Amino acid sequence: MIVNGKSVDHNSDVYLIAEIGINHNGNIDMVKKLIDEAVAAEFDAVKFQKRNIAIVYSKEELDRPRESVFGNTNRDLKYGLEFNENQYAEINDYCKSKNIDWFASAWDITSVDFLENLGVIAHKVASACNMDKKLLERLDETGKPIFFSTGMSDMKMIKKALKIIDNSRLVLMHTVSTYPAENNELNLNWINLLKKEFPHIPIGYSGHEVGILPSVIAVSKYGACCIERHITLDRSSWGTDQSASLEPNGMKKLVRDIREIPQLHGSKEKIILNSEEAISRKLRRVNNV
Repeated sequence: MIVNGKSVDHNSDVYLIAEIGINHNGNIDMVKKLIDEAVAAEFDAVKFQKRNIAIVYSKEELDRPRESVFGNTNRDLKYGLEFNENQYAEINDYCKSKNIDWFASAWDITSVDFLENLGVIAHKVASACNMDKKLLERLDETGKPIFFSTGMSDMKMIKKALKIIDNSRLVLMHTVSTYPAENNELNLNWINLLKKEFPHIPIGYSGHEVGILPSVIAVSKYGACCIERHITLDRSSWGTDQSASLEPNGMKKLVRDIREIPQLHGSKEKIILNSEEAISRKLRRVNNV
């Protein structure tokens, strides 16, 4: 699959997505700081979440009491976390100025249209939306690359959803939908199961764990071609996703370690390295086998 001129498959460099999501807490200046950190860490893309609140949530759910920095109802919270078209246009311009890709998870059809009007380079299917037939059909109509999270789904459900989407424009993302996810829930072996079941589709990993080791293992052992991780300036900040996010130092370490993996894998043939020759002459015993 090609995303803004970059190959995303098992023969390419790992495509790294910094999920800003709703960790901006409705603050456009916070968005720019998070984008700056993603650029400094050398991620390939940043990602957001887009919802039409009146469509995604029922009136009863929006009326539910919920204290937040935005007010005392769930409605106050949900609307407080959403950006309008002018704000997203500002995000679009800022990402272009920083030379970093951006796209979002649309939770409803009108949000797909909203993102299409902004000219996004790709779309993301959130795990909570991966069984929404009409949404998947609309996303497929865009002709854009699609990153598809598989959280809260078994293989039968995934196969059913993939009949709707052009598989040539798809990356499947192994996902566990808990925040933060415990290590005993991560099931990285499922990456291999997805590879076996869908050999024609690149497989990535969207992680919600604490730390970077599982994401590095997803690449080094299981060959994930894409990694997505939530990011934050401070994990203790207010918000539901902050504790499952990487702070700036963690972001840099993640990218550094993943970029070193091909070098660590090295040659496919066992040979004597040139750098070993002098050591061999100095240390090897003369009574060779």
